[in-house]
Amino acid sequence: MFKRLIKSIVILLFVLAGGMLKAQDPHFSQYYANPLYLNPAFAGTANCPRLVFNHRNQWPAISGNFVTYSASYDMHIDALSGGIGILATTDRAGQGVLSKDFASAIYSYALDVTRNFSIRAGFQASYFQNRIDWDKLTFGDMIDPRYGFIYDTQEIRPQTRKGTTDFSAGLLGYTENFYAGVAVHHLTEPDDAFYGVSRLPRKYTAHIGGIINLSGSSRALPSDPILSPNFLYMRQQDFEQLNYGLYFSRMPIVAGVWYRHSFVNPDAVIALIGIQTDIFNIGYSYDITVSQLSNASGGAHEVSFAYHFPCIPERRRVRKINCPSF
Repeated sequence: MFKRLIKSIVILLFVLAGGMLKAQDPHFSQYYANPLYLNPAFAGTANCPRLVFNHRNQWPAISGNFVTYSASYDMHIDALSGGIGILATTDRAGQGVLSKDFASAIYSYALDVTRNFSIRAGFQASYFQNRIDWDKLTFGDMIDPRYGFIYDTQEIRPQTRKGTTDFSAGLLGYTENFYAGVAVHHLTEPDDAFYGVSRLPRKYTAHIGGIINLSGSSRALPSDPILSPNFLYMRQQDFEQLNYGLYFSRMPIVAGVWYRHSFVNPDAVIALIGIQTDIFNIGYSYDITVSQLSNASGGAHEVSFAYHFPCIPERRRVRKINCPSF
């Protein structure tokens, strides 16, 4: 009973103190398994239609953990000289007491600069809504000393929904064995508070990686063993994060490891295993906490699934980005 009361008070303070808070975005550890969330310029890079689902359960050992769902669809369209995509994300905290829902439409313009180098510029328009489930909150005046929570609270119900628009952009450049991109989310820094004003800070992302064919062949075949080193940097307000990753793949098996830390302290080692085919990808990762929080939090479990539809009708060849699927 005491834990329920404390959790409700903390969540209510977060809502009422909106003018003093700076929110951050939901986080995924399988960065390339949710490409449109990472960078809107990824829309259409699979050429054929692609459907992606992601699920993350962060700190499951702690009451009120963070659960995030994401779904996206994208494809390349010759008539638009680029790709289109839609992205939906739902983030739940405190067993659903506090939630945030995103819905986005994305367009990326594709340009083959040379025979070997292509770029994509992506633009994303979003609508998001913050919600608080007031009926799940508990307060001191609801408690009977003998029977527990049996009374109705006399607290005044506040505004429980807040929605606004948002815009983001990204740029991606790639060759057959190299890729790099930058993205800026929340360009207009929309108001994210229930009360007062609390701007959602811009999020800056830079990512770079490459493909090393361990077979020694100049042109990789699907059966060749592949090594892929990666680097990813994120910054939002005063929070900065560095991520170093390495993938090894030999179809259909993919294995990877990432080390994630801020400039202040280490955060987690991310271990990943996946299956990759021409039709579908499925991956699982676990965040091993190495900060002072330790694994008392339960780390984080993440599952991804992608389905690649055939291109119908057949159309001219468009250069496909060769980067990790997880």
